[in-house]
Amino acid sequence: MAREPGGTQGGERIRDVVLDPGLDLGPEAETLLYLASRAEFVRRIVRPALDEGRIVVADRYEFSTLAYQGIGRGLGLEKVRGLNSWATGGLEPDAVILLRIEPSAGRDRKEEEPDRLERESGEFFRQVAEAYDLLASTDSRIVAVDGQGSPEEIEERVIAELVGRWPGTFEVLKR
Repeated sequence: MAREPGGTQGGERIRDVVLDPGLDLGPEAETLLYLASRAEFVRRIVRPALDEGRIVVADRYEFSTLAYQGIGRGLGLEKVRGLNSWATGGLEPDAVILLRIEPSAGRDRKEEEPDRLERESGEFFRQVAEAYDLLASTDSRIVAVDGQGSPEEIEERVIAELVGRWPGTFEVLKR
């Protein structure tokens, strides 16, 4: 499991900047910072792992940027898709697990102080949720999973989806 944005020394520093609640970033700068982190993530973690024949599971990737910056920030889906492709060398995920949960319920789960992005309005998060739904309706790689319940229940549903899609590969994760 890899963390993105972050996951590398440079990516973690970029993550600190982009999520700093004391910073006021424009949507273009925010997007480019996320993509800089992603470029490092792909170069230093994902490509080497794939070259070794390993499976990479990341908590975010392209669709987060498409939903948050492309649609939520109004920069345009295709523009952000093109920038993401450039930053990643065209590397796309084989599958995306979309945890469906009401934005307000997701925000209520956070226990620590909200970061810069988490401080956005409920309207912004409604737009992002709608963006994810739009992306899921147009891309068969996205598998929607109910994000309600305990972490263990959600994990069980995610593993079931992975096992169903790639029988034998993820069986070791089943409880």
